[in-house]
Amino acid sequence: MTYKLLFLDIDGTILTPDDQIQESTKRAVAAVQKQGVEVFLATGRPLHEISHIGKELNVQSFIGYNGAFTVYRGREILKEPMNPDIVQNFVHTAKHHGHELVMYTREKNVLSSFDSPAMKNFIQKFHLQKNELFSYDIIDQVLGMTILNLADRDVSLYEKDDLIYLSQVNIEGLAQCYDVIREKVNKGKAVKAILNYLGVPKESAIAFGDAMNDKEMLSIVGEGFAMGNADPNLLPYAKHQTTDVTNSGVYHGLKKLGLVE
Repeated sequence: MTYKLLFLDIDGTILTPDDQIQESTKRAVAAVQKQGVEVFLATGRPLHEISHIGKELNVQSFIGYNGAFTVYRGREILKEPMNPDIVQNFVHTAKHHGHELVMYTREKNVLSSFDSPAMKNFIQKFHLQKNELFSYDIIDQVLGMTILNLADRDVSLYEKDDLIYLSQVNIEGLAQCYDVIREKVNKGKAVKAILNYLGVPKESAIAFGDAMNDKEMLSIVGEGFAMGNADPNLLPYAKHQTTDVTNSGVYHGLKKLGLVE
């Protein structure tokens, strides 16, 4: 099999809990790039916060905001803002129940507050830089959203629409944080758009992920890898399971396919 595309989630997949990319991962990514494989970073993060990771891995193509915005070598392939009515409803629900919101536009992170412990922890964990307090001026610009300080019993408050579900952030210390995922806008839909745009069959695509916001992406490619540290609920959506992010998971997966030594 000749592989053409590699999609890599960031947190828990290439980025370890101490915010490092292992040398084995860097070498593996460089090796497949030399073979002509186009590498995409596919993340729930906003693109304005991951440029340094792209530079570290020499990656110029991205899926951000859990699939709402896709760029292939500087060319915009896909852009799907959230429905403003849904954003407004989530803002009201969060305020009523004492939750916090991080909303992502193309240029900035829009926060429901700056001062809550949950928000401070989230900002520190993800090193968010371009932050601004929420105003309704951005209601139609939101590409993605994370809900903070959310108990398990509160998830149903936001999952009233069959086309939206919440995906728990699979990072230590952030168990009460959930990404908002749209059934029609997710990493898998973005991967499909890229496959169609580039004329690449799914069998020639590889993806690695660790959380439930990766399930569509792992399902749609020919070789989907769940990390060893993955949410157990992700495993049925993956063709393979590799080792943990702290144990060269991406390297071992690519080695299984014969792409690295």
